[in-house]
Amino acid sequence: MPDTRPHGQRAPGDSPAAPPRFPVFIAVVVAMAFLMEQLDATIVTTALPDMARDLHTSAVDMNLAISAYVLTLAVFIPLSGWLADRFGARRIFMTALGLFTLGSMLCGVAQSFPMLVATRVLQGLGGAMMTPVGRLILLRSFARSQLVRAMTYTTLPAIIGPVLGPLVGGYLSTYASWRWIFYVNVPFGLLGLLLAWRLVSPLAEEPDARFDFVGFALFGAGVGLLQFIMEGFGSASATALLGAAAASAALLLGYLLRKRGAARPAVELTLLRERAFGIATLAGGACRIAMNAPLYLLPLMLQLGLGMSAVQSGSLTFLSALGSPFVRLAIGPGLKRWGFRGMLAVSALGCSAMLAGFATIGPGSPRHWIAALIIGYGAIRSVQFMSSNTLAYADVSAARLSRATSLGGLLQQLTVSFGVALGAAALRVLGGGLPMPGLAQFHAAFLVLAVLPLLVIPGFLRLRDSDGAAVSGHAVDGRRAQARNR
Repeated sequence: MPDTRPHGQRAPGDSPAAPPRFPVFIAVVVAMAFLMEQLDATIVTTALPDMARDLHTSAVDMNLAISAYVLTLAVFIPLSGWLADRFGARRIFMTALGLFTLGSMLCGVAQSFPMLVATRVLQGLGGAMMTPVGRLILLRSFARSQLVRAMTYTTLPAIIGPVLGPLVGGYLSTYASWRWIFYVNVPFGLLGLLLAWRLVSPLAEEPDARFDFVGFALFGAGVGLLQFIMEGFGSASATALLGAAAASAALLLGYLLRKRGAARPAVELTLLRERAFGIATLAGGACRIAMNAPLYLLPLMLQLGLGMSAVQSGSLTFLSALGSPFVRLAIGPGLKRWGFRGMLAVSALGCSAMLAGFATIGPGSPRHWIAALIIGYGAIRSVQFMSSNTLAYADVSAARLSRATSLGGLLQQLTVSFGVALGAAALRVLGGGLPMPGLAQFHAAFLVLAVLPLLVIPGFLRLRDSDGAAVSGHAVDGRRAQARNR
């Protein structure tokens, strides 16, 4: 049977290029890199007011420090696999660690807002290669029998990183300086470089590996302009926004036309035609955008709207992590009973309710009510994200799985960037150009966001009972299934 895998890619069960030394420590090194990348996506949120004062800009405009990092992650993810094939996974992983560490150090010494944004882009460039290439090292270095154990070490950072970030950022900015939220990465980055050099075995290079650089440039520029449009609402002129929209549409259309003749497209968008993957990533992605916006809005509202300190704000937003362990235990039985269709539609309603609930927080709100809302938000966010993530890859063939994970990872990163940008744009538009948004503007922004999950429920209802059934174990009456699946 011919090998249907993309050029240069090793299947998870293939023999490693060289026997790994201390495999558990290799997994820990990769997990440490994952944690740094995930932590830095949100660690600046509670420090934004302090950073804005030091860098002489507004707290609302500081959202660019978050979205520039996350957007760079998303845009350069497609390039990481080719670089690993062309120059070797260990070499690119160490280069990524070095770029991320250098970017962190430069973020800490930034003396202006433009310099901070530029150094966050450098951080994002390192992170874009660090995470997918780290995952590739695990896939290529471990036999299938060891892979589950290895991947366990890398799932925890994705869970705790985004919620640990605001707490760590709050404490460091309050008791040290906001600059230490970047300096703290430097020793971990240097340690990761040393351990990767000592422990990770060099893997085979593929000198003939090909990559569609023109398509990559078209797609990346088109996505970047989409981000500019979202960032510009309420601040850029209508002419600039319309021009950016036209240019973005032209670039993305150019990519679609070019990829038809590409043997190895930079981004495999045809996967979106598969119903389960398409609905999970597009409708699920819209929910992600709405549910990622509070990562930026909520700490700002607690500090600017309610007068809390960075530590108080971070201690409250950290509570969103409490529901995740229970959700992970309940998600399997829930999918088995209600299937992906039911779980995703109901969780979208829950997402809308939680976002609207944040609009009820005011100066007289008891702390236990705020804490309950944040815990509920974290739980329903986990249900929505875990269900859509599982469905996305449930029905993808083995031959297309690597391209699906690349596209899925790219879109997930974009939902963070777009969520932050959408939250900031809502504040600007609803604030009428005020330099400091008030509590009423935050409430209105959350109510606007609450509409988005409701709009995608019809998309979730298009799912069939058979979609992802092999993974969920959901079984239904035969006649009812036939009626739904027509």
